[in-house]
Amino acid sequence: MTSLQGDGQMADVQMPFTAHLAELRNRLIKCVVAVGIAFIACFSFVEDIFAILAAPLRAVEVPGLTLIGTAVTEAFFTKMKIAFIAAVTVASPVLLWQAWQFIAPGLYEHEKRYSRSFVCVGSIFFIGGALFCYGIVIRHSLAFLLHRYTVINVQPMLQVGDYLSLVSRLVLAIGVMFELPVLAFFLARVGLIDHRFLIRHSRYAVVAIALFAAILTPPDLISQVLLMVPLALIYALSIGVAYVARLRMGKTE
Repeated sequence: MTSLQGDGQMADVQMPFTAHLAELRNRLIKCVVAVGIAFIACFSFVEDIFAILAAPLRAVEVPGLTLIGTAVTEAFFTKMKIAFIAAVTVASPVLLWQAWQFIAPGLYEHEKRYSRSFVCVGSIFFIGGALFCYGIVIRHSLAFLLHRYTVINVQPMLQVGDYLSLVSRLVLAIGVMFELPVLAFFLARVGLIDHRFLIRHSRYAVVAIALFAAILTPPDLISQVLLMVPLALIYALSIGVAYVARLRMGKTE
């Protein structure tokens, strides 16, 4: 990674590859420590967190609906998984800061001043994506799918591990996807992409979003549309953000 000297100046001294690996290792260690500390704290409140995650399921009015455990160790590993999901969410500002600190030496001085904005806005978008998933996607998907049991007069009994796997996969993945506008802004600021690049590749983005929604959501059209529409809007927002970022640099045509 190239070091910097002065405002807008990039030094010719190149960081050796081994130094890159050492820096990456240090950043990863700090991320692991941050998640570990958050994990210990969240594990202390794991029952309360589980109640929050199970609330969308409890709200579905389907006769006989219940969560069950079918393995001796399932309750323990379910608690571990819940604590890990919460820990990653809580530690997300630290994770973003470490990511920024890793790439910062390769940026110009005038680009480094966005570090606080990157961490703050990135954290807001990640948590916002997780809340959107929890409040909209999961609630409506569960309501639609579980009410299908009433049509065939069957009482659903869901395995707690499967339910938590679905919820955690959706929350983390959508939280990461909501980082796209933040990433687009900084990539545009450093000149790697612009709004025209995103527009040219929009058809591929639509296909990727459709596949992403199909993999993450239950196999019904409503759940997939509930996820595809906001992700498409996030991509459109990324195009606008990239345009504004390049416009501010005076590089748009």
